Amino acid sequence: MRDEMQWIVRLASAIIVSVIGFGTITPTARAVPAGLKGTFQELKEPSTHTPGKVKLTEFADFYCPHCHMFEQGALPILEKEFGDRLEVTMVGFPVIQGNLPTAFDMYEQARAMGKGTEMKRVLFRTIHKDRLHILDRLIRESLIKEVGLDPAAFEAGLASGKPAKAVEQGKKWGQRVDVKQTPTILLDGNIKVELLSTENLITVIRSILDADGKR
Repeated sequence: MRDEMQWIVRLASAIIVSVIGFGTITPTARAVPAGLKGTFQELKEPSTHTPGKVKLTEFADFYCPHCHMFEQGALPILEKEFGDRLEVTMVGFPVIQGNLPTAFDMYEQARAMGKGTEMKRVLFRTIHKDRLHILDRLIRESLIKEVGLDPAAFEAGLASGKPAKAVEQGKKWGQRVDVKQTPTILLDGNIKVELLSTENLITVIRSILDADGKR
């Protein structure tokens, strides 16, 4: 009976060690794929990669001319090159002083209502091309209607304070990954790219996708 109890204890200990050992495998699975090409920085953040798709997170300021140039120039090239294998999301990260957070709140509210991409494009155009003040309620209402949303529901969402909280969360995320300039690109949560030539971005993204076939 005693020998049987000792055997049970040893078996239980072996199971615990196996479970602990299995748990330590997780961070390795989240590492950047070996042999990745291009210029980038690997961060100590968990990977969000799913096979066959790269998640591109753009930390951007609506008032930043470089962010507008990236939106107009590089991003359409990337979307054409990779199609549905590239998932693009913007995170508002204000760096230019003297601007109210209205544009960022509007983007987050539109994103919550399923029209984030559309609102992002409209806001960049309104600020940099049309040079209109989005603080004007009539202008804001026209922009909300342009992206296909109900102004009353939209304004109620803004007043709830949830968009402002989402903006703060985005800022904290950017600070955690040490965003120093806009735009800054994060691929799959842990691959930071600051050299934003289309050639470099295409090289890095393609090598991530190519690595899927080697895993």
